[in-house]
Amino acid sequence: MRLCIDYRELNKRTVRNKYPLPWIDDLFDQLQGVCVFSKIDIRSSYHQLKVRSEDVPKTAFRTRYGHYEFLVMSFGLSNALASFMDLMNRVFKPYLDQFVMVFIDDILVYSKSREEHERHLSIILQTLRDKQLYAKLKKFIGRFKEFTSPYKSFGIGSSCGEL
Repeated sequence: MRLCIDYRELNKRTVRNKYPLPWIDDLFDQLQGVCVFSKIDIRSSYHQLKVRSEDVPKTAFRTRYGHYEFLVMSFGLSNALASFMDLMNRVFKPYLDQFVMVFIDDILVYSKSREEHERHLSIILQTLRDKQLYAKLKKFIGRFKEFTSPYKSFGIGSSCGEL
């Protein structure tokens, strides 16, 4: 279940963060010649972003059980997506376009060999730990050859042979 507050009035008054989402074609271009992939899904993505203390009252809502305010980013706020994408790109900036790509709450770690991939994955998992970002273990996809098959139609992983 996901709680969604009607923030239309607040969103009308919000200065939009126009942080751009990456073009999917640009992301796929990075994957040419890559054979090994792991996908990590960030858990409760927006809820890992703290709201500035002066903005907490703006998130207020009430129910028959009382008055509440979000201390973390709420679903339904107009800048939630852009703010989270900006955070993820800042966190992984040293590795972007080298062996990691981020699309909202999905992290794709890619490598040319299993050995290289183990190093890359270790770096990314340590970065998540250091930044106190949490992933969904149930949604972690770390199957090497099997994971590449959905992308073969894009020419990704097709030249790798058997791993």
